[in-house]
Amino acid sequence: MTLKDILSPKYNDAVHQIKAAILQSQSKALASVNQEQLALYYSIGRYISYNTRKGYWGKDAIATISKQLSIEMPGLKGFSSRNLKYMRAFYEKWKCLDANSPVATDEMQKNVNSADASAELGSNTITANINHLDIPIAAFFSISFSHHILILSKTNSIQERYYYVQLCADLKLSHEKLTRIIAEDAYHNQGKMPNNFSAAIPDDKQAFKAIQMFKDEYLLDFINVEQLGQREEDIDERVIENEIVHNIRNFIMTFGKGFAYIGNQVHYDKLGHDSWIDLLFFNRILRSLVVVELKKGSFKPGYLGQLSHYLHILDDDERIEGENPPLGIILCKDADKTFVEYVLQDYQRPMGVATYRANQEKLKQLLPDEEEMKKLL
Repeated sequence: MTLKDILSPKYNDAVHQIKAAILQSQSKALASVNQEQLALYYSIGRYISYNTRKGYWGKDAIATISKQLSIEMPGLKGFSSRNLKYMRAFYEKWKCLDANSPVATDEMQKNVNSADASAELGSNTITANINHLDIPIAAFFSISFSHHILILSKTNSIQERYYYVQLCADLKLSHEKLTRIIAEDAYHNQGKMPNNFSAAIPDDKQAFKAIQMFKDEYLLDFINVEQLGQREEDIDERVIENEIVHNIRNFIMTFGKGFAYIGNQVHYDKLGHDSWIDLLFFNRILRSLVVVELKKGSFKPGYLGQLSHYLHILDDDERIEGENPPLGIILCKDADKTFVEYVLQDYQRPMGVATYRANQEKLKQLLPDEEEMKKLL
């Protein structure tokens, strides 16, 4: 790139357009800084995309423009050549946001008829047209540009983008946490745990959070809960529970973010009748108590009745102002998901059924040998 190219009118015009847009954006109220920044990046991305894809600019135009911006605006950050390309990608992945706007269509046609494609660059394109599509608007504008770029670089469909944008906003995910969740392919594994959260939790946002919080299967590799041989009676649920309590930090990390352990075998005396909750947690994200009931074998419909009873007691005796209704999870060896979903229709309290798996060899270390077990039985 020669000095002549750097000083060419079309590049200078591009620099002035982007510079003016940056200055206009920076003067906006601090309360809407992220929204304005995303709108600015979208608008710049649209401008760069059109000029580079249509061939109006040379091969090294983006690098040249970035360099001139840094000269004319000392201390400017976020407008490196790489970031300008990210802005182009941001627009190109989300260009559906202005596709249905008559204003955007007219501007594009005006650009087509212009040799230098110097239509005015504004930062409000995305805000003006985002309502045309079924997109989580508040979530879209609440997450950072770096989160957006991560989502765009790791997803293949607009539905996936919608999902991770909403999830990121709801759970306030860090960049690192979002990276891990995408790597775990949370989108394709969402909502697989049979549950009645959508029907039992009136607030749609709260129901969405609950659905995303739990998985359909948990690998409890820090303990062993496999059956010993073929004898179901060889395993006691208390063995599983004790090992979970002993490894409670690992169990909480397995279950997800925001869990605080309250206790195991938590006792309640309701109208003269005793109830014992296997494991009781509080989740700060859901702002609700969470009951986990352990079952050593396959799912049985009666488990839900027992769990519903526990949730009723907690709702009456433990729930305080500002908390959401408690919810419960049955954690069992295996379950027919279709059957579970059918049975869940009979219940109004939020519940789900998940399964577990672990290593058989470790369980043998927790139990007496077979001969000794026979003597005990």
